[in-house]
Amino acid sequence: MLAASLSVASCMFMAASPANAKKSPVQIAQSQPQQPVQQGQTFEEEIIPQRYANNANVDAFINEMVARYDFDENALHALFAGVSYSATAVKLVTPSPSPSVKNWRVYQARFLDPVRINAGVRFWRENQATLQRAYQEFGVPPEVIVGIIGVETIYGRYMGNFRVLDALTTLSFDYPSTANRADRQATFRKNLEDYLVWTRDAQIDPTTVLGSYTGAIGIPQFLPSSIVQYAVNYDGNKRIDLRTSEADAIGSVANYLRQNGWESGRPVVWHIATDAGSLGVAQAAANGQPEPRWPLEQLLRAGLVLNEPNLDIATEAGTPVTVVDLPSPGRGTEFVLGLKNFYVLTRYNRSFFYALAVYQLGQRVKAQMQAMDAANSAAPQGSQGPQSPVNSPNTDSQ
Repeated sequence: MLAASLSVASCMFMAASPANAKKSPVQIAQSQPQQPVQQGQTFEEEIIPQRYANNANVDAFINEMVARYDFDENALHALFAGVSYSATAVKLVTPSPSPSVKNWRVYQARFLDPVRINAGVRFWRENQATLQRAYQEFGVPPEVIVGIIGVETIYGRYMGNFRVLDALTTLSFDYPSTANRADRQATFRKNLEDYLVWTRDAQIDPTTVLGSYTGAIGIPQFLPSSIVQYAVNYDGNKRIDLRTSEADAIGSVANYLRQNGWESGRPVVWHIATDAGSLGVAQAAANGQPEPRWPLEQLLRAGLVLNEPNLDIATEAGTPVTVVDLPSPGRGTEFVLGLKNFYVLTRYNRSFFYALAVYQLGQRVKAQMQAMDAANSAAPQGSQGPQSPVNSPNTDSQ
């Protein structure tokens, strides 16, 4: 019976889905999904000096930068003569010949650990006024910003020790041979271009900035193109600094999400029931695409049951959702429904695992703060020092 119902559900979705519809173009995520690197792990950087001196491709790039942005040609030649090829960056972006099996439970445990949750509470307490201001201005609740910064760098603890100029140059001109090599090289070349413009305009020595092996920078791990497009000065000093200013990081993350379509006051995910029928419908509708495509009512008619007792089904019937599949070897695949705001989180990083870990980390931090505040309120007067209350009125992003 279950197999038959799965077949019926699958056919229903195939018929309902526009088979010949063009797929929307892939957007460049803020920080591309990377091979798992244990937080805090350091690498002995493998470099080859002078690779980009008198390099025909680099020379052509320099000519473009001179023509387009009025750079000094001799200065750029001198700069690239000092750039080193990063063999480590190449190794880390090269896909493994035997890719690891996706495991949601392992991934979740890595990012929803006590270290990140406790650090998230401290970060929220210390930046509560700024987080609240960003919520009021951009509509992004504090827990979402806290979740992103916690997953990215544990609140600035691990921001990368690769010289950004080396990493971006290497991946622009010596990206490894992969199926998407041309697209990836174009992406890194654009980021190298924006990096040089940004450091020049901000009067930063381009040889001094450190970041990830893909060139992501600072507390929120913005790629240079995102710094140019989305970063904001949020601490009032008229200078954007994502490397040391927590306020600038908070405002920039909030602006990034809003500019990518964040819907204020709306949920991120809806949970579904775990009965066989609901799981079967979810499995049939899961297509790995982050864009919300299925009207909620269509899934409900197919037999899916929501585990959202306070949801007004009639009002939300036409809401588009995506089915987020979360496989773990040895366990049944878990599913949630992602809404527009879940899709926006995948614009920061295209991984379903990443987006849900960000959401759940923010929720865990918020819950721990509320529990601490409740305990302090219930304690005898004078037994606890003053604590700042959680100041996040958004109750819809659940």
